[in-house]
Amino acid sequence: MGRVARVGEGWQSVRLDEIEPISVVGGTLLWRPVRRTLDVGAFGINAYIAPNAGDDVVEEHTERMLQHEELYVVLAGRATFTLDGETLDAPAGTVVFVRDPQIKRHARADEPQTAVLAVGGPRGGRYEPSGWEHAFAAEQHRASGDYEAMVAEIATGLERHPDDPALLYDLACAETLAGRSDDALAHVRRALELKPDWADHASKDKDLVPLHDLPGWPLANE
Repeated sequence: MGRVARVGEGWQSVRLDEIEPISVVGGTLLWRPVRRTLDVGAFGINAYIAPNAGDDVVEEHTERMLQHEELYVVLAGRATFTLDGETLDAPAGTVVFVRDPQIKRHARADEPQTAVLAVGGPRGGRYEPSGWEHAFAAEQHRASGDYEAMVAEIATGLERHPDDPALLYDLACAETLAGRSDDALAHVRRALELKPDWADHASKDKDLVPLHDLPGWPLANE
């Protein structure tokens, strides 16, 4: 996860470039897990780097499910933010605050190595670390080919976030890669029960191809 540079009584310090980046989103985005490295419990905070111009530096998403406000700081490079269809030029030093969780937000790098720090949490509510962190953290094991470790990381997240459809789906992918077909089928079926609109994506997902001809594949009649 990286080396904490300085530790005092009740505080820690680390350089962002000392936090080992994890390649996510098919290798087009690098995640530096700030919150996990420092064990921040009051709010979410992470850094993202786009290796190339044109890569995502903030994935397209809303915060409808978590109801988080989010603040983005462009640390280096230049990005174009799109907020519910409205574009914003964001050179280094720009701060973008998205108060409304319903807003669809996305940022694309305009320069290589564009870096964005993201901070989020619920207004007036208690912050809980999000399940997606486990899926992102598991990607380092995909890169190393240690699929059992990938399964274990996502399964830990699912214990903390039962019936999270994204974690169920990601766990099914990891279990397929690990050769655990029965477990994978059970988890992808449950994920699609919770999110039936993911069926088209699941039918095309390369991770799940080995399941297509097995009894119990939920999209056999598609």
